[in-house]
Amino acid sequence: MNSSLDTLKLLSDPTRLRLLALLMKEELSVAELQEILGMAQSRISSQLAQLRQAGFVADRREGKKAFYSLRAGLPPRQLALLKAAGEAVTDAPEFSEDRDNLDHILQKRRRVAEQYFTLIAGRLGKGYCPGRSWEAIGHLALRFVPPIVVADLGAGEGLISQLIAHRAERVWCIDNSPRMVEVGTELARKNGLANLAYKLGDIENVPLPDKSVDLAILSQALHHASHPQAAVDEAFRILRPGGQLTVLDLKEHAFERARELYADVWLGFKESILHGFLKKAGFQHVEVNIVSRETVEPCFETLLASGIKGGR
Repeated sequence: MNSSLDTLKLLSDPTRLRLLALLMKEELSVAELQEILGMAQSRISSQLAQLRQAGFVADRREGKKAFYSLRAGLPPRQLALLKAAGEAVTDAPEFSEDRDNLDHILQKRRRVAEQYFTLIAGRLGKGYCPGRSWEAIGHLALRFVPPIVVADLGAGEGLISQLIAHRAERVWCIDNSPRMVEVGTELARKNGLANLAYKLGDIENVPLPDKSVDLAILSQALHHASHPQAAVDEAFRILRPGGQLTVLDLKEHAFERARELYADVWLGFKESILHGFLKKAGFQHVEVNIVSRETVEPCFETLLASGIKGGR
């Protein structure tokens, strides 16, 4: 596809335009595109083949499934034409219906992921394997942390941050307990972690500048916040564009004694509520999944939520 005229000719077909509008938003399988568009596989595959031949879309295989996405690195002029064409028909009934169906597909993906984590949560740790433990797995995973700036909000003594600091460029631990800050600072000094610093502060009013970190972590801290939305908003504020927030917290439960035993303000959160906190703050690509279920009463469940800060 060498000219803008060729691009416009390609976009003159409504089906190809609908496909491109969807793939500009999300990578999708042929089966998902069938469900969204309500068209036969042969018709969709034929149009995708033309888009791929023209260099607009890329495909990858995952087992028996083929996934399609907008090709990375499209020339600016072609990309601008695609976006303009998509915006020009955004109010057309079929394109509006496509967006609704896409949302349904993405929700279905999240439900499948949740069911998967629910299933394995009850099985993890039941079979013995020499040398396998969550502690060991955690150490392994944290070895892959890139050289980024991290903020551990409501860090406590900073167990996670102590591990992350071995690879990160800089780690800030924020906690509202002077004693926690004192203990954590001493641990960092004892372990020779000069890039790990503790600050006294509240997760609802984080003592860090705007757009100053690449990763913000709220690990079992949000249910201690008086205003959880404010804490998530603060995480968004301090993140650079493209930065990520990761939240590990309890799913909503009815164990009232947690308020006196653990000073919990909230008895966990519903998945939809946690999802809403991140979306309202402005995060994109928000995901919330159950990742752990305790088998001993009161059988706490743990949610893992994440979101990306868009923009430049």
